[in-house]
Amino acid sequence: MKSARIRHQFLTDPDLARRIEQLAAMPGQTKSAVIEAAVKAWVERRDMQAFEAAFAHRLSRLGRQLDRVERDQKIVLESLAVYVRLTLQRDAHLPDPDPEARAKGKARFEAFIAQVARRLSQGATTFPDIEEPQS
Repeated sequence: MKSARIRHQFLTDPDLARRIEQLAAMPGQTKSAVIEAAVKAWVERRDMQAFEAAFAHRLSRLGRQLDRVERDQKIVLESLAVYVRLTLQRDAHLPDPDPEARAKGKARFEAFIAQVARRLSQGATTFPDIEEPQS
């Protein structure tokens, strides 16, 4: 019956060889067991570093996507706040939409978009506790 273990031969520097022999001198230890444990730990650490590097890249991308979602949500929230404020401040209710009323509505909508854009470009928000994400 053959062993499931494979024999390797390699050279080490004298200081490392002494340290391996010191560890192998402990009861229940062999040079093979010490070297096998060290190589296994090194390989697993390398595998984990590669995994963490790939995972970190994905997390970074997700973070940037969430920053964009937060920015877009802020724009929508500011737009809604300005719209509600302008709607509540409006004096006259227009009865039936005629060409003049449609023109007035279009002008009001353009003024609404301009005001939202101006407030966002100035950094002025209705909800001051919302902060820009840190990059």
